[in-house]
Amino acid sequence: MNKTRHVVAIVDDDPRLLESMGDLLESAGYVARSFSSAGSLLVNGLSDLDLLITDIGMPGIDGFELRDLVRKSRPELPVFMITGRHEIADQGRAQGASGFFRKPFDAQALLAAIAHALHKSTDGG
Repeated sequence: MNKTRHVVAIVDDDPRLLESMGDLLESAGYVARSFSSAGSLLVNGLSDLDLLITDIGMPGIDGFELRDLVRKSRPELPVFMITGRHEIADQGRAQGASGFFRKPFDAQALLAAIAHALHKSTDGG
């Protein structure tokens, strides 16, 4: 049986978060792809991704804009949003994300939510 690992992209302008999230995802059996900006993700493309995790507060294209762009080309792609700014977390704009986490977040809760979202997307629901 040739089971491929799920590919999870992380977009955040904080290199420490990219490294720690990448390590967490890899240790859980995922392929982690890290991007320091939404633009760098978009240049690389979305076709091979199974899930996207993006910070909201980034220079240039922010997480909300990235989510909206992704929805146009890959509406089925689960998008998780993360932020350290709690006032953003409470806004209605955060609705519509597959998952939403405030920094610092519980790693096990994030991994459980990722597994759930990937299971839903492979089951078509």
